[in-house]
Amino acid sequence: MEINSILAKEFSLRQEQVDNTVALIDDDKTIPFIARYRKELTGSLDDQVLRELYDRLMYLRNLEKRKEEVTNSITEQEKMTPEIEAAINAAMTLVEVEDIYRPFKPKRRTRASIARENGLEPLAVILIEQSGADPEKEAEAFVNEEKNVPDVQTALQGAMDIIAEDISDDADIRKKLRALAGEKGELVSKASDPEAESVYQNYYEYSEPVPKVADHRVLALDRGEKEGFLKVALTLDENLATDVIFSKYIKANNACGELVRAAAADSYKRLIFPSIEREIRSEMSANAAESAIKVFASNLRQLLLQPPLKNSVILGLDPGYAHGCKTAVIDGTGKVLDHAIIYPVRETASAARVEEAKKKVKQLIAKHNVNVISIGNGTASRETESFVAEILKEIPENVSYMVVSEAGASVYSASKLAAEEFPEYDVSIRGAISIARRLQDPLAELVKIDPKAIGVGQYQHDMPQARMSEALSGVVEDCVNSVGVDLNTASYSLLSYIAGINASVAKNIVAYREENGKFTDRKELLKVAKLGKKAFEQCAGFLRVRDGKNPLDNTAVHPESYEAASSLLNECGFTLADISGGGAAGIGEKADSLGLDKISSSLGIGVPTLTDIIGELKKPGRDLRDELPPPLLRSGDVMDIKDLKPGMELVGTVRNIIDFGVFVDIGVHEDGLVHISQICNKFIKHPLEAVKVNQVVKVRVLDVDLKRNRISLTMRLNDEEEKKQEKRPRPQKKREERKPKGFDASQLRNSGFRIKQK
Repeated sequence: MEINSILAKEFSLRQEQVDNTVALIDDDKTIPFIARYRKELTGSLDDQVLRELYDRLMYLRNLEKRKEEVTNSITEQEKMTPEIEAAINAAMTLVEVEDIYRPFKPKRRTRASIARENGLEPLAVILIEQSGADPEKEAEAFVNEEKNVPDVQTALQGAMDIIAEDISDDADIRKKLRALAGEKGELVSKASDPEAESVYQNYYEYSEPVPKVADHRVLALDRGEKEGFLKVALTLDENLATDVIFSKYIKANNACGELVRAAAADSYKRLIFPSIEREIRSEMSANAAESAIKVFASNLRQLLLQPPLKNSVILGLDPGYAHGCKTAVIDGTGKVLDHAIIYPVRETASAARVEEAKKKVKQLIAKHNVNVISIGNGTASRETESFVAEILKEIPENVSYMVVSEAGASVYSASKLAAEEFPEYDVSIRGAISIARRLQDPLAELVKIDPKAIGVGQYQHDMPQARMSEALSGVVEDCVNSVGVDLNTASYSLLSYIAGINASVAKNIVAYREENGKFTDRKELLKVAKLGKKAFEQCAGFLRVRDGKNPLDNTAVHPESYEAASSLLNECGFTLADISGGGAAGIGEKADSLGLDKISSSLGIGVPTLTDIIGELKKPGRDLRDELPPPLLRSGDVMDIKDLKPGMELVGTVRNIIDFGVFVDIGVHEDGLVHISQICNKFIKHPLEAVKVNQVVKVRVLDVDLKRNRISLTMRLNDEEEKKQEKRPRPQKKREERKPKGFDASQLRNSGFRIKQK
């Protein structure tokens, strides 16, 4: 099996792209490095495609390894035939390989193996031939008290057990029945106790064809079964299934044929179907988990890349009842300026204490020029938000607030990392600092927390933890590297996600910085313990040195391209000094006038690398997050869920996206659900097609269930809005943007772009 050819076909890529990418992976190059700095070799594949290709590469290599193991095992048993070898070579999945290997696997003692030990295999051969012989007369020759075959019926049953196991080991039969179960089977569930109340009541009497079962329902059924509320099973029409076996094994309508028919039915019911049911359900669960992990990863990516509130002094509030609300003020760099514990909740604190809390918050705002307040969304968040809204009406300062997710904050506060970062503060104050910093720089703060604890997804605790950790760590790594990190201010937890740097080297970088002062250029990294040339190649382009010796150190231009960047500046009439002051902003227009192909040829670099260098020289030190819409800050009255009425229009922030909808924060503490059917006026398969985490959206209230604290929302346009949108003139494409005549998708494919196929 030529793995690279398979990858090229499956991903619709040129063979050269795949060969180059695999070679880079085998040379221990990291995905972020390959995606950013080896575009000419990969055809500009992005990090997400590269990770998918990497995962598939590993699967196919494991498949090849397993094929080799199976081939060696069957050969050692001296049972290999050209047909078996061809079947192994043609297998494209691990399941197919295991089906082929099944008859040759060492087995525990079974009814069939005992029958073979008792010498009944020849009788099984006679029956399977169905030649017209009298089975009972043939069986008489195998009656033997010493071999535990006391009578004819025992002999025939033993022979049938052997036939049943042989049919069960038939890879072709298993493949057909697995496909049949996947196409015609139904997933059914019933209540373990119909009287018990649970969140799984929708599944107490449930049945749905296997191909139509949505991933989130699979996960719900799995959890309901695990918790003991549901009994879940796969069903398949037995006649339909056994006909598949009969068509292959029933050769004659005689006594032997009837016994073979009975053995085949037994094989299906006792051996094949239970196994296939486990396989199908396991596959459904694995697919649902993979889908959920992808949604989680997508949500996490959007959460990590939400725009930071730069140069803002932020007051972080970690709400609480009995133990008070912890507060911390941080400056524009994240440094802690002040902290206190206040008691703002009227339900648990006296009026005097609430007034004292108001006075303290007003003092902190005035003293430190606070312009934003960050409120955690945990216990007492609703009351704390009302408290803050009251204060904002009473003060002259222009201050806004935002409720942020505090998922994982308590885990971080009690962690060794938090203790190292803030040894002078106790656990409670660390939580308030984290809540403030989450609003100031979400990426820098959230990387300190296990991605699974951030809580943007569904059923995350039910996922295969190793796979989920791998996928989410990949997302964090991609986000950190795409944004870049300030070498002189980053924590070791942030540095550890940079390509080529592990936790040990990250700590060494921080230690070197503390001992020797700020880094003045990237080359100084080579003085850090355990950071060699190979690691430097991987990490250098993602680390920024602001106000250093070389202005290029504050860009994503890799040191290997410094010479090319300098030559480009010269050709376009600029100098290195022009970069820092933004004086090279016009380099893009100048390069276009000279011709990118001509410049790339003279500099000896590819056009993709040249384009990236130009982008960096135009905006040195740029942060891609600055180009995204800012977060929604509030300053008005706080509403209660009781204030909501159907038809009311509100603006909210998307907090979580799941398979069947999105949860939107509309400022009433309880997030409202927008069902997938209510997201837009056209059909979509998944909410991710239309919305992103932290996107600010306009919603309309559909229904409010006060008893269950549930809010139903819609984002669909009403009839009047839809008519206005239809009347709005659509912008015409420029002539040069229109698709040329004779357009061929292969033109794009050959240029390195990936074509998405159905």
